[in-house]
Amino acid sequence: MPVMTVIEAVREAMREEMRRDSRVFIMGEDIGARGGVFLATDGFLQEFGEQRVIDTPLAESSIAGIAIGAAVNGMRPIAEIEFADFVWPAMNQIVGVASRIRYGTNGTKFAPMVVRMPYGGGVRGGLYHSQTIDVVFAHQPGLIVIAPSTPYDAKGLLKAAIRCDDPVVFLEHKRTYRLVKGDVPAEDYVLPIGRADVKRQGADLTAVTYGLMVHYCLEAARKLEAEGIEVEVVDLRTLAPLDRETFLESVRKTSKAIVVHEDYHTYGVGAEIAATIAQDAFHDLDAPVVRLTGPDVPAMPFAPTLEAEFMLSPEKIASAMRELAAY
Repeated sequence: MPVMTVIEAVREAMREEMRRDSRVFIMGEDIGARGGVFLATDGFLQEFGEQRVIDTPLAESSIAGIAIGAAVNGMRPIAEIEFADFVWPAMNQIVGVASRIRYGTNGTKFAPMVVRMPYGGGVRGGLYHSQTIDVVFAHQPGLIVIAPSTPYDAKGLLKAAIRCDDPVVFLEHKRTYRLVKGDVPAEDYVLPIGRADVKRQGADLTAVTYGLMVHYCLEAARKLEAEGIEVEVVDLRTLAPLDRETFLESVRKTSKAIVVHEDYHTYGVGAEIAATIAQDAFHDLDAPVVRLTGPDVPAMPFAPTLEAEFMLSPEKIASAMRELAAY
């Protein structure tokens, strides 16, 4: 199988879907001649032309709003928000409108659209290019929220998202774009939305995570293996709908759970997972559920030392896992 980076897998997924279905088009800032700020659409303008690769003004509300109009009229738009931090002007369109179209029309209208957003820190992006905004969308019924961690998952889930009849927020951790590589099948494939994946088997404790933190948890698990501690790593992949069955099954096996995410601690995805485990697997637990997250400060600092303090690392995760294993 070809080896790809995450950004290459995203690019191939969009290219294949645009070749397969003439209703698919892409719109966003700098995606045309420049090929996108991360080169996700490099070469698309030359292949598909200006009617299907649309450079937009710096107006996220318009990007999302036009995508909704196109979607309810039979097209399948991919709307790119250049950085997740820029999505706030489009919140009414995505959360207030797109999420409610199927429900509000009694299932007579659909919004088959994908909103792609690079998110996350660790790239010296500072206050306005580093946010993790997943829980804002995962909280809203009617939206599907996907956050892949590997090239294989990114391609299969993005293709599934483009073919889906409901609006999808597709979150791509920008630090994984060129850092993470993996095998990707050359043939056409899609992955099921709403299904987690056990990335590593273990018997002593379960780590539930997604995005970049999957790789940090796997690195931490390898460190602990040398100490005789076997960590099972569950990659959620989809935040909404949440695959509760997979992580509950894992926790029932290991009896200990740590939830790891980069987003803020309070009201984060980890709180929902911890509550689910406490409700549905309480009698299987040998220790309290641990949440290891980013701190509750307004934004990612720019100074390298402060960014490192904000961000989780394999070392921080390994330390928390070690403490939980000894409980």
